[in-house]
Amino acid sequence: MESPTPPPSGNSDFVLAIDFGGTKIALATADVEGHILEADRLDTNAGDGAAQAIDRALGRAAALVAATAGQCLAVGAVSPGIVYPDRVWLAPNVPGWEGLALAQLLRESLGVARVELANDAKAAALAETRWGSLRGFDPAVLLNLGTGLSAGIVVGGDILEGANGAAGEIGYNLRGLADERGAADGRAPLEEFAGGRAIGERGSRLLGETFRAADVFAHGDVRARLLIDEALAELSLHVANLAILLNPARIAVGGGLMSHADLVLAALERRISFAVPFPPELVPAQFLHDGPLRGAVALALEAARGEAATDTDLLNARATS
Repeated sequence: MESPTPPPSGNSDFVLAIDFGGTKIALATADVEGHILEADRLDTNAGDGAAQAIDRALGRAAALVAATAGQCLAVGAVSPGIVYPDRVWLAPNVPGWEGLALAQLLRESLGVARVELANDAKAAALAETRWGSLRGFDPAVLLNLGTGLSAGIVVGGDILEGANGAAGEIGYNLRGLADERGAADGRAPLEEFAGGRAIGERGSRLLGETFRAADVFAHGDVRARLLIDEALAELSLHVANLAILLNPARIAVGGGLMSHADLVLAALERRISFAVPFPPELVPAQFLHDGPLRGAVALALEAARGEAATDTDLLNARATS
């Protein structure tokens, strides 16, 4: 990974990065050149609600800060949804998450004044654009295929936010004419069919056991195989339409579903190759499973510098003090 320009500080200074995900929460400290120093992760336990997840995450974060030599200069944190300093919108996978004031919680719990927040897919796209598989490609797309489904879109070297910070929220795509309930009803039709959480839940109902998406992908039952094929076929349709709309030079794919990259990329490639007039190059993300965390590192380094950063001007709801 290419190192960003370090902020003016001593060699022992560091930043803290947190990726609040629907399935897991990843945390890391990094030096002023962006190299990971200490790292940890824990299950979100989404069904138990937001309060327990944030409490456990803040406890782990404090432990990481204590275990890292030097001074914590800033915190970068990312989350699904539209992240504002005092609330999060469009983040239904963890009950109660939309009511969290993440910036305030992080400042008060960790005693760090400088905090920067962003959407997880947009932050992952920032990391890929700076240091990873999207560097030098424009327009470009980072697909984040995990518990939820979203895209970070790079146009003119910037991360596209949209009028309300919701650009790339493809989980809300309608699947067809029969869909008469959508975002206004608290529904995310595509995500509820082809997202990682949905695949696990559908597989559990189908096979009569409790499964996560990874278990369904790996299961030998032909019914599981058909379920995965159907989900990937649906997902590839929407990715092809996104490529037709944006005409990107490259699409990079990351997130938890890429634990089975061969199946995911093959399904996407089949659809894109015949449906898109100018098919983009399709590649795995450089930061295959930790793109949002790497993006959080970049955000924290910007907060530590205390500078406006041109390539994150469009990242939604900045919360730098």
